[in-house]
Amino acid sequence: MSKLDQLREMTVVVADTGDVDAVRRLKPHDCTTNPSIVLKAVGSDYFADTLSETIEANRGKEPAVVADALTVAVGAELAGIVPGRVSTEVDARLSFDADAAVDKAMRLIEAYEARGVGRERILIKLASTWEGIRAAERLQKDGIDCNLTLLFSMAQAKACADAGAFLISPFVGRITDWYKASEGVEGYAPDEDPGVKSVREVYEYYKTHGIETVVMGASFRNAAQIEALAGCDRLTISPDLLEELHSDEGTLERKLSPGTGSGSPVSIPEPDFRWELNEDAMATEKLAEGIRKFHADAVKLERLIVERT
Repeated sequence: MSKLDQLREMTVVVADTGDVDAVRRLKPHDCTTNPSIVLKAVGSDYFADTLSETIEANRGKEPAVVADALTVAVGAELAGIVPGRVSTEVDARLSFDADAAVDKAMRLIEAYEARGVGRERILIKLASTWEGIRAAERLQKDGIDCNLTLLFSMAQAKACADAGAFLISPFVGRITDWYKASEGVEGYAPDEDPGVKSVREVYEYYKTHGIETVVMGASFRNAAQIEALAGCDRLTISPDLLEELHSDEGTLERKLSPGTGSGSPVSIPEPDFRWELNEDAMATEKLAEGIRKFHADAVKLERLIVERT
């Protein structure tokens, strides 16, 4: 049995891609997308007709509106393949505007429903800023499940739990990248990897305190990081690493177990959230960088639309 098959027995495997062929071949339960993934997807041969047809159908509309339509088109295609959920990201420019983020999320859900994809199949992705978390809290109360992404710290994890978020995505690889640069090292053993340790800390906190929010490790740099988190609720993995796990017939050991915790977590008020995040240089820098990068790819998608109009 491959390590991928072993992983499926203890963790929900999610594909971090918009590559339809890879999704069909590797058969993940869910798919996650972001502006970078959507940009790459619509540039592929598979979505060439979708790109042209969507631009034509929305001629005269703002590029951002057309970009949303393309994002939903990609997500709807993936939803037709996987049995579970598809995560779709709210415009990064709205990461500090809860009202606008909620409005955008509602429009995305409506666009999916117009394509026959119900809200129960979609996770709305929001950056784990204070405002993004508050937007998720409101959406969750309206029956729209959310994926809080760009999560790098315990302060963010606690606030997401307070908000009743359906799922969080702590970013393993980006945490590791920061510490490698900061400490001037080439790499870490899996159990000493700062990204792995961060997810384990969040997972343990959630399970100890009976928090139902799903923990989904993301942003992996190598298969060893994935193996070190075997047993986590969900892991979203790139096609290359899924293929590597599929080809490996070695034994995969469970590293995380849910336990039976039922303690009450302590809520984190806004001043404490902002202070703790401010005191965490890695989390502050990677959150800001992640928002900028997603925005940059959203702009690239809008430029592509303008060029094709």
